[in-house]
Amino acid sequence: MGLTSNNVLALAVLLAVLLFVGTIWLWPRLARRSWKAITGRVGLLLATQVAVFASVGLSANQAFGFYATWADLFGQETAPGVVVDHDPAKGAGPVKVVDTQPVNVPGGGRPATGGQIQKIEVGGKVSDIASPAYVYLPPEYFQPQYKNRKFPAAVVLTGYPGTAEALTKGLHYPQTAHKQAADGTMQPMILIMMRPTVAPPRDTECVDVPGGPQTETFFAKDLPGAISDHYRVGRKAQNWGVIGDSTGGYCALKLAMHHPGVYGAGAGLSAYYKAPIDVTTGDLFHGDKELQQRADLDWYLDHMPPPKTSLLVTTSKKGEDNYDATKKFIDKVKAPTRVSSITLESGGHNFNTWRREIPATLKWISGRLSDD
Repeated sequence: MGLTSNNVLALAVLLAVLLFVGTIWLWPRLARRSWKAITGRVGLLLATQVAVFASVGLSANQAFGFYATWADLFGQETAPGVVVDHDPAKGAGPVKVVDTQPVNVPGGGRPATGGQIQKIEVGGKVSDIASPAYVYLPPEYFQPQYKNRKFPAAVVLTGYPGTAEALTKGLHYPQTAHKQAADGTMQPMILIMMRPTVAPPRDTECVDVPGGPQTETFFAKDLPGAISDHYRVGRKAQNWGVIGDSTGGYCALKLAMHHPGVYGAGAGLSAYYKAPIDVTTGDLFHGDKELQQRADLDWYLDHMPPPKTSLLVTTSKKGEDNYDATKKFIDKVKAPTRVSSITLESGGHNFNTWRREIPATLKWISGRLSDD
């Protein structure tokens, strides 16, 4: 059973409860001072604590998506990104569907009612990057009356390190999009859900690293082109948006600002505005001053022509450390760039906060995109 399985969590909780009850039941029998009794008490206490910590850890992992698999948890996922060459002569396109899943909504077993989640592999022809993603297709995509319709799309990015599964299981993007489209508060949209870490385990901050991963190129050129080739999605900026939280939020804002001809809207949930340099990123810029400045979104607003795109930023007055930086960013925006914001009274840098912001974010981005 997988690390994020509900069965694993249920077994851990059941074991913790049984050990707790067993400790209370057996404690009188182990009250003696013999070495066997002492060993029994120590063993029961230790086992109970381990079971309780395991239950809490598994629950937190399901809520926040820290690790996707047992191998990921124990540090065995160390393989770098693999370049995949796609030969059109062999019929291998840049998108390969490797699995399909129902959406966890009423009637989710039928694509025309609940939509569908497809796990794909995306190969970048320009960036030479290959990355997995999950694609949510709304029910309308499978309904005969919409067979010739193209749908707006939004790339949805996690934070770092993050897992793409967290966007479906923890943040519930497909379920929220399904409900809001059914309620008429947003239009049916395709969501391409993935993590910005396309060259794991390195955090490239969506930068074209000199001599390294060309992450910005992947998201700005390869991904939209590959998705539009495979799915019924338009190729204009008005057809494409990008959303992200934390690191993904920074990437979303940067992609919309740097590439307004590709992304007509970008939403940064709990975003920061300047690429950090630390042990996870390594040297992102290799002395390229211009590249470093462009990666600073405040600098970009001060020194570059305002991009024709729409931006959404979110923060909270208590719990987020980007409150002042977000107000500063908003003040710097000039037309034709448009900026909107969500400011909560309180909310930390976590899934619970983002789940509160996602419905309004999806409605916002839906209102700025079109299918024509």
